[in-house]
Amino acid sequence: MPLPFRFGVNLLASAPADEWRAKCRRAEELGYDVILVPDHLGMVAPFPALVAAAQATERPRLGTFVLNAGFWNPALLAREVATTDALTGGRLELGLGTGYVQAEHEAAGLPYGSPRERVDHLERTVAELGRLLGSAEHQPRPVQSRVPVLIGANGDRMLRLTAAHADIAAFTGARPGRTPGTLDPLGAEELDERVARYRALAADRATPAQLNLLVQAVAVTDDPEPVLGPLLERRPDLTVDQVLALPLVLVGPLEEVVAKARAQRERFGFSYLTVLEPFMEAFAPVMHRLRAESA
Repeated sequence: MPLPFRFGVNLLASAPADEWRAKCRRAEELGYDVILVPDHLGMVAPFPALVAAAQATERPRLGTFVLNAGFWNPALLAREVATTDALTGGRLELGLGTGYVQAEHEAAGLPYGSPRERVDHLERTVAELGRLLGSAEHQPRPVQSRVPVLIGANGDRMLRLTAAHADIAAFTGARPGRTPGTLDPLGAEELDERVARYRALAADRATPAQLNLLVQAVAVTDDPEPVLGPLLERRPDLTVDQVLALPLVLVGPLEEVVAKARAQRERFGFSYLTVLEPFMEAFAPVMHRLRAESA
């Protein structure tokens, strides 16, 4: 049986305190289950933003989507995680990834490294966080006995790490793009193969992870082409219909978008959908319909 739907919104734009609290409250009013923040230079600092979100809301969980492991020392990160979990009343979910924007590492004066080196660092980070936060002697202490871990993955080694350690397996539905610092979307057949690979690696898990998909475009409309403009510019080799068929695109009339989200949960197992902040309002009617049909 598929898991019930769960919905998150990734808030990208920094804002003064009153505006930040207002948009967090709006996300709660719309019914989002999780308020998320990224970890990119030029955007909000993740942990202070989540503490502020907790002060403005009561129900949603709060998460990083996802931390750039190359920015973080594991011991210092454990302190941030424990403190933030305590200050949010045990609502934290920790999303982790390797990072894929070399220019950000260079701007921060941090090594970028090879793909292997970035995965090595993430693997060490996951292991050290587990050791530190699992120790009764570590101070400060998180509220939760285990802060849920989400790992964003696509390659084989990352999927293996996700299968071993993550409570939530997050699929971007994309691979590193032709232009540095960008991502190119995966088609349904390619994503089928990646999910199948993950499931094989996770076959021995006692408790299955929840599967997450980051949706890159959302609109309830009878005229999809204007919404798809940015994707079509990045992939001029694809037609409008081919872009509409991409798993990370939910664009079209309401009934079609709802049906596609349901079908992708059946096909891939994606019960946890995350949308980007610009689509927070547009996704709300889809979210409400999916919830009503599952009730």
